[in-house]
Amino acid sequence: MGKHEVARRAVFLDRDGVINRVAVRNGTPHPPFHVEELELYEDVPDGCAQLKAANFLLVVITNQPDVGRGTQSREAVEAMHLKMQSALPLLDRIEICYHAGERYGQACGCRKPRPKRSYVIGDRWRDVDCARAAGCRAIFIQRGYKENLREAADFTVANFNDAVSAVLRDAGL
Repeated sequence: MGKHEVARRAVFLDRDGVINRVAVRNGTPHPPFHVEELELYEDVPDGCAQLKAANFLLVVITNQPDVGRGTQSREAVEAMHLKMQSALPLLDRIEICYHAGERYGQACGCRKPRPKRSYVIGDRWRDVDCARAAGCRAIFIQRGYKENLREAADFTVANFNDAVSAVLRDAGL
């Protein structure tokens, strides 16, 4: 990494029970049903500001299986996310799984606890080791240096364009 580059770290935030209040019935948390019921915890805006000031990306990750089960509308969830983003403009992304889950015949690759697939693109053994330590996929650009990799890369490519193609292909995009 060059001396002017900034490494971006991320904090992944669950939505219900972390950012906003939930209804607890018989000891089980339930997400808000209507946008009017979405109520942020009081300490969330300041906490997000502190994390953002420390140069973290803020990514909300949430399973919303009631949409896949037909007991909640996607429009209601999207309205809640618009309200949440308006109240928390420092959020960088919201990643949502709407699938009902395996028990309901909707297995998928995006449902928590499955990790979000992230990538490190690099040209040195340190970059590949970094990817492994972070649980990321490693894309290695072979520039012909006289050094050996300590860990195997997921993909070895010739240039940045090929690295981008490998990421997009691997991500199914």
